Amino acid sequence: MRIIGCDLHARQQTLAMLDTETGEVVNRTLMHEGDEVREFYAALPRPVLVGIEAIGPMQWFLDLLAELGIECQVGDAAKIRAAEPRKQKHDRRDAELILKLLVEKRFPAIWMPSKELLDLRALLLHRHQWVRLRTQVQNALQAIALANGLRRGPGLWSYDGQAKIAFLPLPPHASLRRSALQAMYDHMDEEIEKLTVQVAEQVEHRWGAQLLMSHPGVGPITALATDVFLGDPQRFADGKALASYTGLIPQERSSGRRRRLGRISKQGNPLLRFLWNEAGAHAARRDPELRRFYRRKLMQKGLGKARVAVARKLGIRLWIMLREQIDYQEFCRRGQKQQSGAACAGMPEVANGANRHRPVE
Repeated sequence: MRIIGCDLHARQQTLAMLDTETGEVVNRTLMHEGDEVREFYAALPRPVLVGIEAIGPMQWFLDLLAELGIECQVGDAAKIRAAEPRKQKHDRRDAELILKLLVEKRFPAIWMPSKELLDLRALLLHRHQWVRLRTQVQNALQAIALANGLRRGPGLWSYDGQAKIAFLPLPPHASLRRSALQAMYDHMDEEIEKLTVQVAEQVEHRWGAQLLMSHPGVGPITALATDVFLGDPQRFADGKALASYTGLIPQERSSGRRRRLGRISKQGNPLLRFLWNEAGAHAARRDPELRRFYRRKLMQKGLGKARVAVARKLGIRLWIMLREQIDYQEFCRRGQKQQSGAACAGMPEVANGANRHRPVE
């Protein structure tokens, strides 16, 4: 068997290959241009195990190894680097470190989504990019309107508001900019609507996303994003692991008796975190428990921390619904049953709203 530690880059890869029968270790660098990579891996006697760090431009390499029937494990880059205490770092040492972790069975492999999930993620990311571009265009049009005394607020995006900004008397270049921005806004609005329809169609084919939409304040975009970005819900041990995965836990630098907490880590998917924050604001208006939780945190911590707390609580709720394959009504029923059981046993009612509706894990 051959075990390969691969330090993968966009243009090249450095290998450290161990032959388990002879004990020989070979170091080599392959360029990605041409067929050098395919020819090298196709010529290797099977079985072969390859380990790489998780990087952005790696999907083509994973597809190539899958096509050739070669097993590949993707590792957490931060944990791999933490396994090397020395300050010297270069491609050959990185490849040898990956090989060492594979041989010693200490390689920190991570969960990888399927091609179907990757394709659905691409759809959501594409729509989100269009939304961000439209927001920039809206900000530019709003600035033109305010600079010329037109104060309509959100009404600027209605038919009447667009007509008023179109008839503003502007100099030639400013008028050309306004017309171009309005045309871009109309085009972007149409594209976003088409992508929204595609997302709604995909939700109809995914049972997990349909369950999540039963929660107040959760629409098709948030439901599908939660389903495809979380993937297998069983891979999270508890709600704290989920919050850490999405970057909704505070940074911490504590030592001894002194505890220092900072802002949230944001070491997770930014789109999922953004959608949970947006959906949390809507859910806090419609769900009685979340409304009480939000008002309590608003008085204790302020607006920003209260919104993050609601987003985290909502995310944990959605994860539980996915894990248990239950809808919102069943989720509430189990929470009420758990509360009544605790009361009958003489236990005090849980004060933290994070567990009131939470079924027994």
